[in-house]
Amino acid sequence: MLRNLIAGIQYVQDHVIHFYHLHALDWVDIVNALQADPEGTAQLAQSISDWPLSSPVYFKGVRDRLESFVNTGQLGPFANAYWGHPSYQLPPEANLMAVAHYLEALDFQREFIKAQAILGAKNPHLQTYLVGGMASPIDPNSQAAINADKIALIRKMITKAKHFVEQVYVPDVLAVAPFYLDWAGYGEGIGNFLSYGEFPDANGDDFLPAGIIVNRDLTKVLPVDHQKIKEYVSHSWYTYEDEGAGKHPWEGETVDNYTGPKPPYEFLNTGPEDKYTWMKAPRYEEQVMEVGPLSRMLVAYASGHQAVQTTVNAVLEKLGVGAEALFSTLGRIAARTVETAVMVNQLDGMLDELAANIATGDLKIHAGEMWKPEKWPAEAQGFGRHEAPRGALGHWIRIKDKKIENYQCVVPSTWNCSPRDPQGNLGPYEAALIGTPIADPEKPLEVLRTIHSFDPCMACGVHVLDAKGREVTRVVFNTASVCR
Repeated sequence: MLRNLIAGIQYVQDHVIHFYHLHALDWVDIVNALQADPEGTAQLAQSISDWPLSSPVYFKGVRDRLESFVNTGQLGPFANAYWGHPSYQLPPEANLMAVAHYLEALDFQREFIKAQAILGAKNPHLQTYLVGGMASPIDPNSQAAINADKIALIRKMITKAKHFVEQVYVPDVLAVAPFYLDWAGYGEGIGNFLSYGEFPDANGDDFLPAGIIVNRDLTKVLPVDHQKIKEYVSHSWYTYEDEGAGKHPWEGETVDNYTGPKPPYEFLNTGPEDKYTWMKAPRYEEQVMEVGPLSRMLVAYASGHQAVQTTVNAVLEKLGVGAEALFSTLGRIAARTVETAVMVNQLDGMLDELAANIATGDLKIHAGEMWKPEKWPAEAQGFGRHEAPRGALGHWIRIKDKKIENYQCVVPSTWNCSPRDPQGNLGPYEAALIGTPIADPEKPLEVLRTIHSFDPCMACGVHVLDAKGREVTRVVFNTASVCR
């Protein structure tokens, strides 16, 4: 229950951040917002939702703040953006509304993530996850533990999150999307989708189901078999003894073999046999897979998930497009929005379940005896799977004599940012860019739109290496004491 709540809160916060702070400015021209009429902006905002901050005075204040910021000439993270690009389609009033909500979303996400910190001890990088359970103390009589007061506080945060998602985020997406419906025809990629499933109940059944969709076929959802995953390095800056063969993560290796350009890092022009990335190439039954919110929502939709089907159909009807529009750059944005709307309405139920369980006197947070290392066999292996906001995340471990012998991660951006494999099959990013129109090759805004729709995180999928091959650091764990 604790893990589900933490993950659900993360979905809502992370998706809001992605839309406003990592992706919106691919579609919203901040500088053009200076030309907006605050009265017209207020009329637009009031026409799509009942959000209270939608008055002409409010939007004039935002425009004035934005003008002061632009006039300083110190645009910080916005300095290298492509303002005025011909691919921007929003009128000034829509741009101003989006800028205002961009700023509001900064406050929203900062406050909402406190709910996760209450359960996880901190954010980011929670400290309460343990093999076999959690370390979050639950004690109705302790102010230092999860108790009735903290549950009440989290409930208030969830209520505010529902208001923001339903009155700001979802209406904004539905207001912006009609100006960019042509992007329902770009950025499709491979057409194969993988979800590990997430939010298990006490019986182990997932609220968001696991499954695989192949060739866009929504009539069939295949089961996931983790044994069918392999990683290839034929085009990655790593080496295997046989680079034409893949390795299951339990047997995986991460041995660097950098053959790329030297400083000052001239343009990387690769041939069909070249290595060109620090990302490995994961494959499922030798097939390329896309992961992420679009994959989860497609698998759920095709599996008959009622809440997902209802929300997806409502969005498609609102935009006046068919289900084929989901296989696109715009489809990824819509799927992330749908998932947020579905999950924010699950959080109260998750919290109710936790509160009811505590009320029975069940305060147990860990499986206990079975996880003590002295009970482990001499050799063991296992894996952990999770649907992170970005997509399918897997960790595989092999243990020998109570020590880690091998540990491999296949993270969402490894799947999506995959290079070609030995058969020459493109990864999802690469395939999604084919056919993308580019108005100005010197300002490839359109490329950013599709790549950002995946929510890339290169840092998740690469490794820290010394340029001269020296060992950076070594960490030695006493596994028995760590697990106790």
